[in-house]
Amino acid sequence: MGVSELTISLLICCFAISGALSGAADHRYSAGDPVPLFANKVGPFHNPSETYRYFDLPFCSPETINEKSEALGEVLNGDRLVEAPYKLDFRVDVDSKQVCKRKLSKDDVANFRNAVIKDYYFQMYYDDLPLWGFVGKAEREGKTDASEYKYFLYRHIHFEVLYNGDRVIEVSARTDAEALTDVTEDRDTEVEFLYSVKWKETPTPFDKRMEKYSQASALPHHLEIHWFSIINSCVTVLLLTGFLATILMRVLKNDFVKYATDEEAAEDQEETGWKYIHGDVFRYPKNKSLLAACVGSGTQLFALTIFIFILALVGVFYPYNRGALFTALVVIYALTSGIAGYVATNFYCQLEGSNWVRNLMLTGLLFCGPLFLTFAFLNTVAIAYSATAALPFGTILVILLIWTLVTFPLLVLGGIAGKNSKVEFQAPTRTTKYPREIPPLPWYRGAAPQMVMAGFLPFSAIYIELYYIFASVWGHRIYTIYSILFIVFIILIIVTAFITVSLTYFQLAAEDHEWWWRSFLCGGSTGLFIYGYCWYYYLARSDMSGFMQTSFFFGYMACVCYGFFLMLGAVGFRAALLFVRHIYRSIKCE
Repeated sequence: MGVSELTISLLICCFAISGALSGAADHRYSAGDPVPLFANKVGPFHNPSETYRYFDLPFCSPETINEKSEALGEVLNGDRLVEAPYKLDFRVDVDSKQVCKRKLSKDDVANFRNAVIKDYYFQMYYDDLPLWGFVGKAEREGKTDASEYKYFLYRHIHFEVLYNGDRVIEVSARTDAEALTDVTEDRDTEVEFLYSVKWKETPTPFDKRMEKYSQASALPHHLEIHWFSIINSCVTVLLLTGFLATILMRVLKNDFVKYATDEEAAEDQEETGWKYIHGDVFRYPKNKSLLAACVGSGTQLFALTIFIFILALVGVFYPYNRGALFTALVVIYALTSGIAGYVATNFYCQLEGSNWVRNLMLTGLLFCGPLFLTFAFLNTVAIAYSATAALPFGTILVILLIWTLVTFPLLVLGGIAGKNSKVEFQAPTRTTKYPREIPPLPWYRGAAPQMVMAGFLPFSAIYIELYYIFASVWGHRIYTIYSILFIVFIILIIVTAFITVSLTYFQLAAEDHEWWWRSFLCGGSTGLFIYGYCWYYYLARSDMSGFMQTSFFFGYMACVCYGFFLMLGAVGFRAALLFVRHIYRSIKCE
């Protein structure tokens, strides 16, 4: 099979399994037909990564538990769907029907009490529509001593289902506040679990049944905040572009005039400023293999982000399309690995590198390596907790096969194409044999202070939107305004490029010719600011707790921020390279 055929088949696969939902034809029912109801998971409300199988709590369970087959993205999302013990046939009302009568042992009571203390919720899917409810409630009001708290288990669930013709439109579940079982003390308790079903007709059409879940993030007061974020970002861009246009361009114009005048003046006059280092500015950097690998990986992640935005904007990632985002990330990352191989090897060969195979291996492991090590640790933690976030061996094998059969071959093909392109590095000036010594510079011109300055402006352009993204990924808020997010992303790219170009100019004007790595680090420094925001969000804006949730949050966010560092670093470096080539091409150097 050729590369193009493999790419097309994998894209088809991606769209086929990303939804992991039934086709429209499967959502039609006649009165009395069974409608699939799956119980998904339970877990602490404030710890979204710490989820467990539904029957890990001693609910009424059938003799044989039938598990639903799941797609890759659903498993990565921590979904473990099993047939629920409730029977909700189409348009059949049920009133206080017994699910089972169960005698809870002391251990069972302790398990339920622990779930109530931690605000456990349950999640189910009815005809692919999500519904939630809490396991129980705690009575703490008016009591100062924790030993006086009372804990109760809900034992009666009321389902309300809205239908239109032969289709299910909406479903909700509420627990009966009167039907409670006291689980405060460890003692054997007999519990009768009940459920009721009420069907109501609605005029809402089937194709709009998911709008209920997306409207929350598009409420007027939320939209005002999002638009304020964009206006804030646009003002930042305008200020920065204005700074470049009025200051940087004027300075450059004066520099061009000055250097042109100097050429006509006395030849023994010493050159100063960025023209003075024209013989060193294109001297190849140290660790050029690592720089090429960083640029290649960053370019791949940039392409991955663009493709994800395209899928989001065409409506693939609608709310509760289980696992669609994870499936798309895995498949598109595999398909774009050829971009990383081509860019890295091509750039490495332009810098007259000789060991392109080692550079290719470094490119392949630069992002995947830390991600795999983080996953290995966090998956071990999830296994120790018996959480649904622990991936089964079969899923791990599928991911390894994708990496072995798709990612790695495309990486190698891209590397070979990059090596054979034989594009020479376009340096407008000749490089001298010996490098000039860099003059002593003040502390604020060091790499770390420059990175702080470079990262602050792009971060300030996106930090308002970050809260909503964090609340969606690490909470239960729904985020669907992808168009606004895409605008913010474009602004982030522009600000990153502009601020890197500005700092590169000031670095060259100070006769510091080691700009290669500095431009990459300054561009990527926004990733460090985002990781700093993670600490603020965890401590001040969330109620997450426990070792598992904490390790998942900081572990996976470290990988995400590292990806941002590589991607924005590549953007900053490319912008700086274009700028440096332009200004040195505009002057005459001996």
